[in-house]
Amino acid sequence: MPAGWVVSPGDADEVSEVLRFAAAEGLSVVPTGAGTKLDWGAPPTHVDVLIDLARLTGVLEHSPGELTATIAAGTPMRAIRARLLREGQRLPLDVGSPGATLGGVLATGEAGPLRHRFGAPRDLVVGVRMALDEGSLERQVDGRDLARDACGSYGTLGVITEATVRLEPMPAARAWVVRPVATPREVQRLTEAVVGSSLEPAAIEADLPGGSGARPAELSALFEGSREAALARAEAAAKLLGGGATVEQLPPAWWGRYPFGADDVALKIWGRPSELFAVVYALRDAAGTPVPVRGSVGLGVAEVALPDSIAPERLDGMLTAARTVLLARGGGGCTLLRAPVELRDLVETYGPGHLTDAAVRLKRALDPEDRLAPGRLPDPA
Repeated sequence: MPAGWVVSPGDADEVSEVLRFAAAEGLSVVPTGAGTKLDWGAPPTHVDVLIDLARLTGVLEHSPGELTATIAAGTPMRAIRARLLREGQRLPLDVGSPGATLGGVLATGEAGPLRHRFGAPRDLVVGVRMALDEGSLERQVDGRDLARDACGSYGTLGVITEATVRLEPMPAARAWVVRPVATPREVQRLTEAVVGSSLEPAAIEADLPGGSGARPAELSALFEGSREAALARAEAAAKLLGGGATVEQLPPAWWGRYPFGADDVALKIWGRPSELFAVVYALRDAAGTPVPVRGSVGLGVAEVALPDSIAPERLDGMLTAARTVLLARGGGGCTLLRAPVELRDLVETYGPGHLTDAAVRLKRALDPEDRLAPGRLPDPA
């Protein structure tokens, strides 16, 4: 979707001015950070003004004793990590998008392996400052938790200009347990064993490469703490998992990375952790072959990679199969994260159904003219 203009404001006040001008002229606006996830989700129906937030950078305020920091939305995640590391702290959002910015991570609700222990972006955001459709800069909206609402909104509610986030101390040591696995059912069984233990992993991830000649599938768990405690818990986990499990000082090469490449079709699946294996089998049956799946199996969240040459009817069948299984097994979802335009036009990005009544009311309250990233959310009808 081509943009009419690209604007690069230097601070929050200039973002506000751009939105005020857009409102007066009836122009649509789409915000972007590093652009690493602009092709995620449904594309906007039109883009009059693309707001590039790359100049809104820096840690604006850091309170090490309170474990909080206020950070400009355009700040790259790698810069945040480097800045906080000097104080022995971290923002536990280990996302898989290279070069991602804080604003983009929040707007898409992106999270990595550490979500198992620390939660998704909405669990780590204390507050946000957002420019709303008519140009006002707000930190609170009556009756709403603006910080949580902004996470995962894909820029449809406002433009995040800064966020106050909760931090965590850097652990003294980390250890990974890596175990080869044969089937999705085995992943489920072993994951339940670790989750049900008293070992308290910081993350549990699985990599099911799929396809003939692919590398072996693996399950991996991360343990953090003092050197003695992290190693002891990792060794106990390796004993619990058995089957050739090993303790490693570095993560497996696939850890924290998405299974899809730049040209792949990407799906995101989520549901009850105990039922995720059934979705993987349903995708395999619909595709006629194992497909690459990777993600936080302890939470029932994973991403799937498909070739961009996949036929529309095959993709539609896979989405339908996954959504049917999830519905029958307690709920969840299967979103088409990314695909060529010709495929997007033929399948449901978010699945059947519309926004909840609460989501519709919020969108209409904050963006009544539907100027902010129009079309990025499901049909509100």
